[in-house]
Amino acid sequence: MRRIAISLMLVLCLTLALPMFAQAADTSITVFNWYDYIDESVIKMFEEETGIQVKYANFTTNEEMYAKLNAGAGSYDVIFPSDYIIERMIREDGLEPLNFDNMPNARGVIDWMQKPSYDPTGEYSVAYMWGTVGILYNTEYVDGEITSWQTMFDPAYKKDVFMLDSIRDALGVTLKMLGYPINSKEPAHLEEAKQALLKQKADGIVKGYLVDETKDKMIAGEAAMALMWSGDALYSMAENDMLAYAVPEEGSNVWVDGMCIPKGARNKEAAEQFIDFLCRPDVARMNMDYIYYSTPIQAVVDEMSEEEKSNETLNPPQSTVDRCEFFNDISQDMEIYDRIWMEIRG
Repeated sequence: MRRIAISLMLVLCLTLALPMFAQAADTSITVFNWYDYIDESVIKMFEEETGIQVKYANFTTNEEMYAKLNAGAGSYDVIFPSDYIIERMIREDGLEPLNFDNMPNARGVIDWMQKPSYDPTGEYSVAYMWGTVGILYNTEYVDGEITSWQTMFDPAYKKDVFMLDSIRDALGVTLKMLGYPINSKEPAHLEEAKQALLKQKADGIVKGYLVDETKDKMIAGEAAMALMWSGDALYSMAENDMLAYAVPEEGSNVWVDGMCIPKGARNKEAAEQFIDFLCRPDVARMNMDYIYYSTPIQAVVDEMSEEEKSNETLNPPQSTVDRCEFFNDISQDMEIYDRIWMEIRG
């Protein structure tokens, strides 16, 4: 009788469980992320472990992502905006508050990223990757270590400097070089920075304003130095051992790309499962190895080799972070920035 009772109980449990498994199999989420910014095998792992299907879409800039969201061009469950866009979307009530009871792995994020200035309550975003902006340089083409942004403005390096085709990065590091805050809106500060960038161009120092193609050009030895994001610098250095990376002593930008759920997402709990999955240490390690950017998961940092821990491009020390700033949302002043960039690029 006991065996029969147990069998009946098992049948009942399986019958009750069937709708749950069927629902999981039918659930899908749409993820909106940067190009080439996840190990594709991670997506397959998530689908196999949860039964949730992932539809994947890409964007190339924060502004493109933001415009598509606002235009209703797609329905997304998880998005990967950078810090200043997260700040803007919080202000505009464009993000869902996250339920961390569904995301225990998210508690493993490095302490200083849990309640950052762009998300001061820490309830709207979870850090995905982070890094710095600095100078990638060819040690064969420069004299000694680079320690200052001034080097990128030195006429000695005529036609030997690649600049990022990005107003925030180009203007931001120039402001830091001049001793001003990276988010300064003071007209005098912006004018001085603009004039420095115009002179850099007029002196023939800039070889080009580029983005993704800069990596390959630096690997090929086509310039002495480039304004570069740390992950791209790390990739380049792995391909050419004559390359080095520095965050100048005047300071720079420290950035975080976060994971968020946009307002009105249709599958919030499944989206939170996905975010939690990406915070799992083994998965975070896979993505770090694939993307070359710094992981925000403390357990992954703790398990790094001594060589990795001492690599300041991969694992920036606190002293570097302390002299850097996040970009703030400047959407209300973007017309000024756009006008400056048009003058420089024109």
